[in-house]
Amino acid sequence: MPNPRSAALTAVFLVMTMLASPGVAVAADADTVESLRREASKARSELEKATKQMQGRKKELAASQVKLRGTLKDLALAEAELNRIRAPLARLANSSYQHSGAVGSMSIFGGGDPGEALRSTADVTLLARSQQALVDRADELQSRRKRLASTAQELQSRNAVEQTRLQQDVDGLKTKSAQLTKQLNTMLDKLSVSRLKRLQLTCDEGLATEARQFPNGLIPAKYLCALPQKGHRLRADAALGFYKLNAAYKRRFGRDMCVTDAYRSLSEQHSVYARRPGFAAVPGTSNHGKGQALDLCGGIQNSGSVQFNWMEANARKYGWYHPAWAYSNPFEPWHWEFGTEGYE
Repeated sequence: MPNPRSAALTAVFLVMTMLASPGVAVAADADTVESLRREASKARSELEKATKQMQGRKKELAASQVKLRGTLKDLALAEAELNRIRAPLARLANSSYQHSGAVGSMSIFGGGDPGEALRSTADVTLLARSQQALVDRADELQSRRKRLASTAQELQSRNAVEQTRLQQDVDGLKTKSAQLTKQLNTMLDKLSVSRLKRLQLTCDEGLATEARQFPNGLIPAKYLCALPQKGHRLRADAALGFYKLNAAYKRRFGRDMCVTDAYRSLSEQHSVYARRPGFAAVPGTSNHGKGQALDLCGGIQNSGSVQFNWMEANARKYGWYHPAWAYSNPFEPWHWEFGTEGYE
Protein backbone atom coordinates (compact mmCIF):
# COMPACT_ATOMS: atom_id res chain seq x y z
CA MET A 1 0.00 0.00 0.00
CA PRO A 2 1.19 3.55 -0.67
CA ASN A 3 0.66 4.69 2.89
CA PRO A 4 3.35 4.19 5.58
CA ARG A 5 2.87 1.51 8.21
CA SER A 6 1.12 2.49 11.40
CA ALA A 7 3.51 3.70 14.09
CA ALA A 8 1.87 1.30 16.51
CA LEU A 9 3.21 -1.63 14.47
CA THR A 10 6.72 -0.35 13.83
CA ALA A 11 8.19 -2.90 16.20
CA VAL A 12 6.52 -5.67 14.21
CA PHE A 13 8.33 -4.50 11.11
CA LEU A 14 11.61 -4.36 13.04
CA VAL A 15 11.28 -7.93 14.19
CA MET A 16 10.23 -9.20 10.76
CA THR A 17 13.26 -7.57 9.16
CA MET A 18 15.61 -8.54 11.92
CA LEU A 19 14.65 -12.20 11.71
CA ALA A 20 15.21 -12.12 7.96
CA SER A 21 18.59 -10.38 8.20
CA PRO A 22 21.66 -12.59 8.39
CA GLY A 23 24.14 -12.05 11.17
CA VAL A 24 21.63 -10.69 13.70
CA ALA A 25 21.69 -12.73 16.88
CA VAL A 26 18.33 -13.51 18.44
CA ALA A 27 19.45 -16.51 20.50
CA ALA A 28 16.82 -18.49 22.45
CA ASP A 29 14.31 -15.64 22.29
CA ALA A 30 13.76 -16.04 18.55
CA ASP A 31 10.72 -18.28 18.98
CA THR A 32 9.12 -15.83 21.40
CA VAL A 33 9.70 -12.88 19.12
CA GLU A 34 8.39 -14.81 16.12
CA SER A 35 5.27 -15.73 18.07
CA LEU A 36 4.68 -12.13 19.05
CA ARG A 37 5.25 -11.06 15.46
CA ARG A 38 2.56 -13.46 14.22
CA GLU A 39 0.10 -12.29 16.87
CA ALA A 40 0.73 -8.64 16.07
CA SER A 41 0.28 -9.27 12.34
CA LYS A 42 -2.94 -11.12 13.04
CA ALA A 43 -4.20 -8.28 15.24
CA ARG A 44 -3.46 -5.77 12.49
CA SER A 45 -5.37 -7.85 9.91
CA GLU A 46 -8.33 -8.21 12.23
CA LEU A 47 -8.27 -4.50 12.94
CA GLU A 48 -8.33 -3.64 9.24
CA LYS A 49 -11.14 -6.13 8.60
CA ALA A 50 -13.27 -4.83 11.49
CA THR A 51 -12.74 -1.24 10.40
CA LYS A 52 -13.84 -2.02 6.82
CA GLN A 53 -16.93 -3.82 8.12
CA MET A 54 -17.88 -0.85 10.25
CA GLN A 55 -17.40 1.54 7.36
CA GLY A 56 -19.54 -0.71 5.14
CA ARG A 57 -22.35 -0.76 7.68
CA LYS A 58 -22.21 3.01 8.00
CA LYS A 59 -22.62 3.37 4.23
CA GLU A 60 -25.55 0.94 4.20
CA LEU A 61 -27.28 2.82 7.00
CA ALA A 62 -26.70 6.17 5.32
CA ALA A 63 -28.21 4.85 2.05
CA SER A 64 -31.21 3.47 3.95
CA GLN A 65 -31.79 6.76 5.70
CA VAL A 66 -31.65 8.69 2.41
CA LYS A 67 -34.27 6.34 0.94
CA LEU A 68 -36.43 6.71 4.03
CA ARG A 69 -36.29 10.51 3.93
CA GLY A 70 -37.35 10.49 0.28
CA THR A 71 -40.30 8.22 0.99
CA LEU A 72 -41.46 10.27 3.95
CA LYS A 73 -41.21 13.42 1.87
CA ASP A 74 -43.52 11.89 -0.77
CA LEU A 75 -46.00 10.88 1.92
CA ALA A 76 -45.99 14.35 3.42
CA LEU A 77 -46.79 15.86 0.01
CA ALA A 78 -49.71 13.43 -0.48
CA GLU A 79 -51.11 14.21 2.95
CA ALA A 80 -50.80 17.94 2.34
CA GLU A 81 -52.73 17.61 -0.93
CA LEU A 82 -55.46 15.59 0.78
CA ASN A 83 -55.80 18.22 3.50
CA ARG A 84 -56.33 20.91 0.88
CA ILE A 85 -59.20 18.96 -0.76
CA ARG A 86 -60.85 17.57 2.37
CA ALA A 87 -62.24 20.89 3.69
CA PRO A 88 -64.26 21.99 0.57
CA LEU A 89 -65.66 18.49 0.11
CA ALA A 90 -66.80 18.42 3.70
CA ARG A 91 -68.52 21.81 3.33
CA LEU A 92 -70.34 20.69 0.14
CA ALA A 93 -71.61 17.50 1.74
CA ASN A 94 -72.77 19.38 4.83
CA SER A 95 -74.60 21.98 2.68
CA SER A 96 -76.49 19.34 0.70
CA TYR A 97 -78.07 17.95 3.87
CA GLN A 98 -78.87 21.22 5.62
CA HIS A 99 -80.56 23.27 2.87
CA SER A 100 -83.89 22.28 1.25
CA GLY A 101 -83.75 22.32 -2.54
CA ALA A 102 -79.97 22.46 -2.57
CA VAL A 103 -77.94 20.16 -4.67
CA GLY A 104 -77.12 16.96 -2.94
CA SER A 105 -78.42 13.50 -2.26
CA MET A 106 -81.51 14.85 -0.33
CA SER A 107 -82.78 17.05 -3.16
CA ILE A 108 -84.24 14.08 -5.02
CA PHE A 109 -87.00 13.95 -2.39
CA GLY A 110 -87.82 17.66 -2.67
CA GLY A 111 -90.17 19.58 -4.98
CA GLY A 112 -87.63 20.63 -7.52
CA ASP A 113 -87.19 19.42 -11.03
CA PRO A 114 -86.49 15.66 -10.88
CA GLY A 115 -83.98 15.78 -13.74
CA GLU A 116 -82.04 18.55 -12.07
CA ALA A 117 -82.14 16.64 -8.81
CA LEU A 118 -80.75 13.53 -10.45
CA ARG A 119 -77.92 15.51 -12.07
CA SER A 120 -77.12 17.09 -8.72
CA THR A 121 -77.12 13.71 -7.03
CA ALA A 122 -74.79 12.35 -9.68
CA ASP A 123 -72.44 15.27 -9.15
CA VAL A 124 -72.39 14.72 -5.42
CA THR A 125 -71.91 10.99 -5.90
CA LEU A 126 -68.93 11.69 -8.14
CA LEU A 127 -67.54 14.05 -5.57
CA ALA A 128 -68.12 11.53 -2.84
CA ARG A 129 -66.34 8.84 -4.79
CA SER A 130 -63.40 11.17 -5.36
CA GLN A 131 -63.37 12.02 -1.70
CA GLN A 132 -63.48 8.36 -0.72
CA ALA A 133 -60.64 7.55 -3.09
CA LEU A 134 -58.54 10.26 -1.50
CA VAL A 135 -59.41 9.04 1.98
CA ASP A 136 -58.52 5.46 1.00
CA ARG A 137 -55.25 6.68 -0.49
CA ALA A 138 -54.50 8.63 2.66
CA ASP A 139 -55.13 5.54 4.79
CA GLU A 140 -52.83 3.55 2.53
CA LEU A 141 -50.10 6.17 2.71
CA GLN A 142 -50.42 6.52 6.48
CA SER A 143 -50.17 2.77 6.95
CA ARG A 144 -47.13 2.67 4.71
CA ARG A 145 -45.60 5.54 6.61
CA LYS A 146 -46.03 3.72 9.90
CA ARG A 147 -44.40 0.60 8.46
CA LEU A 148 -41.46 2.61 7.13
CA ALA A 149 -41.04 4.50 10.38
CA SER A 150 -41.04 1.23 12.29
CA THR A 151 -38.54 -0.29 9.86
CA ALA A 152 -36.35 2.79 10.12
CA GLN A 153 -36.38 2.72 13.88
CA GLU A 154 -35.48 -0.95 13.90
CA LEU A 155 -32.73 -0.39 11.33
CA GLN A 156 -31.26 2.53 13.23
CA SER A 157 -31.34 0.66 16.53
CA ARG A 158 -29.74 -2.44 15.08
CA ASN A 159 -27.04 -0.47 13.31
CA ALA A 160 -26.34 1.60 16.40
CA VAL A 161 -25.82 -1.60 18.38
CA GLU A 162 -23.65 -3.13 15.65
CA GLN A 163 -21.55 0.02 15.31
CA THR A 164 -21.03 0.14 19.05
CA ARG A 165 -20.01 -3.50 19.07
CA LEU A 166 -17.66 -3.02 16.13
CA GLN A 167 -16.11 0.07 17.70
CA GLN A 168 -15.50 -1.91 20.86
CA ASP A 169 -13.82 -4.61 18.77
CA VAL A 170 -11.68 -2.00 17.01
CA ASP A 171 -10.68 -0.38 20.31
CA GLY A 172 -9.86 -3.80 21.71
CA LEU A 173 -7.71 -4.65 18.72
CA LYS A 174 -5.90 -1.32 18.97
CA THR A 175 -5.21 -1.97 22.63
CA LYS A 176 -3.97 -5.46 21.83
CA SER A 177 -1.74 -4.10 19.06
CA ALA A 178 -0.28 -1.49 21.40
CA GLN A 179 0.39 -4.13 24.06
CA LEU A 180 2.11 -6.39 21.55
CA THR A 181 4.20 -3.52 20.26
CA LYS A 182 5.31 -2.72 23.79
CA GLN A 183 6.23 -6.36 24.37
CA LEU A 184 8.17 -6.46 21.12
CA ASN A 185 10.07 -3.31 21.98
CA THR A 186 10.90 -4.78 25.39
CA MET A 187 12.11 -7.95 23.71
CA LEU A 188 14.25 -5.97 21.28
CA ASP A 189 15.76 -4.03 24.17
CA LYS A 190 16.66 -7.30 25.88
CA LEU A 191 18.31 -8.43 22.68
CA SER A 192 20.50 -5.31 22.88
CA VAL A 193 19.47 -4.00 19.49
CA SER A 194 21.17 -0.63 19.16
CA ARG A 195 19.52 2.51 17.82
CA LEU A 196 21.75 2.24 14.74
CA LYS A 197 20.61 -1.32 14.14
CA ARG A 198 16.96 -0.34 14.58
CA LEU A 199 17.33 2.42 12.02
CA GLN A 200 19.10 0.11 9.61
CA LEU A 201 16.41 -2.55 10.00
CA THR A 202 13.63 -0.12 9.17
CA CYS A 203 15.41 1.28 6.10
CA ASP A 204 15.37 -1.00 3.06
CA GLU A 205 18.11 -0.03 0.61
CA GLY A 206 16.00 -1.47 -2.20
CA LEU A 207 13.65 1.49 -1.83
CA ALA A 208 16.31 3.79 -3.26
CA THR A 209 15.79 2.43 -6.78
CA GLU A 210 12.06 2.99 -6.56
CA ALA A 211 12.59 6.48 -5.12
CA ARG A 212 14.54 7.47 -8.23
CA GLN A 213 11.42 6.97 -10.33
CA PHE A 214 9.71 9.96 -8.76
CA PRO A 215 10.25 13.61 -9.73
CA ASN A 216 12.55 15.79 -7.67
CA GLY A 217 10.81 16.83 -4.44
CA LEU A 218 7.85 14.49 -4.99
CA ILE A 219 9.15 11.28 -3.40
CA PRO A 220 6.43 9.56 -1.30
CA ALA A 221 7.21 9.19 2.40
CA LYS A 222 7.35 5.39 2.21
CA TYR A 223 10.50 5.60 0.06
CA LEU A 224 12.35 7.80 2.55
CA CYS A 225 14.07 6.74 5.77
CA ALA A 226 14.03 8.65 9.04
CA LEU A 227 17.30 9.98 10.46
CA PRO A 228 18.32 9.95 14.13
CA GLN A 229 17.68 13.69 13.98
CA LYS A 230 13.91 14.05 14.47
CA GLY A 231 11.92 15.35 11.52
CA HIS A 232 14.58 14.71 8.88
CA ARG A 233 14.55 12.02 6.17
CA LEU A 234 16.72 10.84 3.29
CA ARG A 235 16.55 8.39 0.42
CA ALA A 236 17.28 4.87 1.68
CA ASP A 237 20.85 4.51 0.37
CA ALA A 238 21.80 8.00 1.57
CA ALA A 239 20.22 7.35 4.97
CA LEU A 240 22.08 4.06 5.45
CA GLY A 241 25.35 5.82 4.68
CA PHE A 242 24.48 8.64 7.04
CA TYR A 243 23.67 6.27 9.92
CA LYS A 244 27.25 5.01 9.87
CA LEU A 245 28.68 8.49 9.37
CA ASN A 246 26.65 9.79 12.29
CA ALA A 247 27.77 6.90 14.51
CA ALA A 248 31.43 7.63 13.71
CA TYR A 249 30.90 11.34 14.34
CA LYS A 250 29.26 10.58 17.69
CA ARG A 251 32.19 8.40 18.73
CA ARG A 252 34.52 11.32 17.96
CA PHE A 253 32.54 14.26 19.35
CA GLY A 254 30.20 12.58 21.84
CA ARG A 255 26.96 13.73 20.17
CA ASP A 256 24.89 13.21 17.04
CA MET A 257 25.55 15.37 14.02
CA CYS A 258 23.56 18.60 13.84
CA VAL A 259 21.19 18.64 10.84
CA THR A 260 19.24 21.67 9.67
CA ASP A 261 17.87 20.26 6.42
CA ALA A 262 17.69 16.93 4.60
CA TYR A 263 15.05 15.81 2.06
CA ARG A 264 13.24 18.88 0.83
CA SER A 265 9.85 18.55 -0.87
CA LEU A 266 9.05 20.59 -3.96
CA SER A 267 6.89 23.00 -1.99
CA GLU A 268 9.73 23.47 0.52
CA GLN A 269 12.13 24.12 -2.35
CA HIS A 270 9.84 26.85 -3.65
CA SER A 271 9.70 28.36 -0.17
CA VAL A 272 13.51 28.40 0.14
CA TYR A 273 13.94 29.77 -3.37
CA ALA A 274 11.47 32.58 -2.63
CA ARG A 275 13.58 33.59 0.37
CA ARG A 276 16.96 33.22 -1.36
CA PRO A 277 16.52 33.75 -5.13
CA GLY A 278 19.79 33.32 -6.98
CA PHE A 279 21.36 31.39 -4.08
CA ALA A 280 19.05 28.40 -3.58
CA ALA A 281 18.73 25.84 -6.38
CA VAL A 282 15.85 26.29 -8.81
CA PRO A 283 12.88 24.27 -7.45
CA GLY A 284 12.87 20.81 -8.94
CA THR A 285 16.66 20.66 -9.38
CA SER A 286 17.94 20.57 -5.81
CA ASN A 287 19.72 17.46 -4.55
CA HIS A 288 17.69 17.93 -1.40
CA GLY A 289 14.68 17.03 -3.55
CA LYS A 290 16.36 13.73 -4.46
CA GLY A 291 16.79 12.87 -0.78
CA GLN A 292 20.59 12.76 -1.06
CA ALA A 293 21.72 16.08 0.44
CA LEU A 294 22.17 17.49 3.95
CA ASP A 295 22.71 20.89 5.47
CA LEU A 296 24.73 20.48 8.67
CA CYS A 297 25.43 22.61 11.71
CA GLY A 298 27.14 22.08 15.09
CA GLY A 299 30.46 23.46 13.80
CA ILE A 300 30.48 21.73 10.42
CA GLN A 301 29.01 24.85 8.84
CA ASN A 302 32.26 26.68 9.57
CA SER A 303 34.97 25.90 7.06
CA GLY A 304 38.28 25.02 8.80
CA SER A 305 36.62 24.07 12.09
CA VAL A 306 37.53 20.79 13.82
CA GLN A 307 34.15 19.34 12.84
CA PHE A 308 34.44 20.45 9.20
CA ASN A 309 37.97 19.06 8.93
CA TRP A 310 36.83 15.76 10.44
CA MET A 311 34.06 15.55 7.83
CA GLU A 312 36.49 16.17 5.00
CA ALA A 313 38.74 13.40 6.33
CA ASN A 314 36.03 10.82 7.05
CA ALA A 315 32.76 11.47 5.18
CA ARG A 316 33.89 9.82 1.92
CA LYS A 317 34.22 6.48 3.71
CA TYR A 318 30.43 6.47 4.03
CA GLY A 319 29.59 7.87 0.58
CA TRP A 320 29.25 11.52 1.60
CA TYR A 321 31.04 14.41 -0.10
CA HIS A 322 31.35 18.14 0.09
CA PRO A 323 30.76 19.04 -3.60
CA ALA A 324 33.36 21.15 -5.38
CA TRP A 325 30.91 23.95 -6.17
CA ALA A 326 30.13 24.38 -2.45
CA TYR A 327 33.70 25.59 -1.84
CA SER A 328 33.23 28.70 -3.95
CA ASN A 329 30.03 29.20 -5.94
CA PRO A 330 28.24 29.65 -3.70
CA PHE A 331 30.34 28.98 -0.61
CA GLU A 332 28.35 26.50 1.49
CA PRO A 333 30.53 24.54 3.92
CA TRP A 334 27.35 23.19 5.55
CA HIS A 335 26.11 21.45 2.38
CA TRP A 336 27.00 17.77 1.89
CA GLU A 337 25.76 15.26 -0.67
CA PHE A 338 25.61 11.51 -0.98
CA GLY A 339 26.90 9.72 -4.06
CA THR A 340 28.02 12.88 -5.81
CA GLU A 341 31.33 11.32 -6.90
CA GLY A 342 31.00 7.85 -8.39
CA TYR A 343 27.82 6.81 -6.61
CA GLU A 344 25.14 8.19 -8.93
